[in-house]
Amino acid sequence: MKAYAGRIFLAGLLVVGADLAHSQSYPNKPIRIVTAAAGGGVDFVRSFSEQVYGIPPWQVIGSTFELRSSLLDGKVNLTRLPAVDFIDDGPGKPIGIARQIGKRPLIAFGNSDGDFEMLQYTTEGSGRRLGVLIRHDDLEREHVYERDTQVGRLARALDAAPHRKWLVVSMKNDWSRIFA
Repeated sequence: MKAYAGRIFLAGLLVVGADLAHSQSYPNKPIRIVTAAAGGGVDFVRSFSEQVYGIPPWQVIGSTFELRSSLLDGKVNLTRLPAVDFIDDGPGKPIGIARQIGKRPLIAFGNSDGDFEMLQYTTEGSGRRLGVLIRHDDLEREHVYERDTQVGRLARALDAAPHRKWLVVSMKNDWSRIFA
């Protein structure tokens, strides 16, 4: 949970995600959530993805920890180890997407330089593609990601957006509400 200005929100529960996930615009195209390391990686986001977004846990792609398989009372038991297996950020995002779905997405939303490669991978595919960069620039209603912030830095992707024809959406200027 994230506390901000006296209110509590689930991290990442933004209107664009909730609205898109429940949209009827893409009835035959499964929507997936690709997350870097929100909270505790993919397991954290999977714990609420179906309830909040209507997206089943197996359609969430993200950072993972190593697992060990062993027998416990004659049954297979998986134990999460305190070691990172895969980091789904930066150049890891297209790898995670390719491993799970086996093809390029049609649409990708990003909000930091850690999403650059995912946006690039999506929009360089053949056919019609859309890359959307969500700019967290509303200090009054949300945590800001900008060029000089330590968490959620947004510089490289923002500079590349016009050349790559990625749509840049300002939370401050383009959204009437931020959290669902």
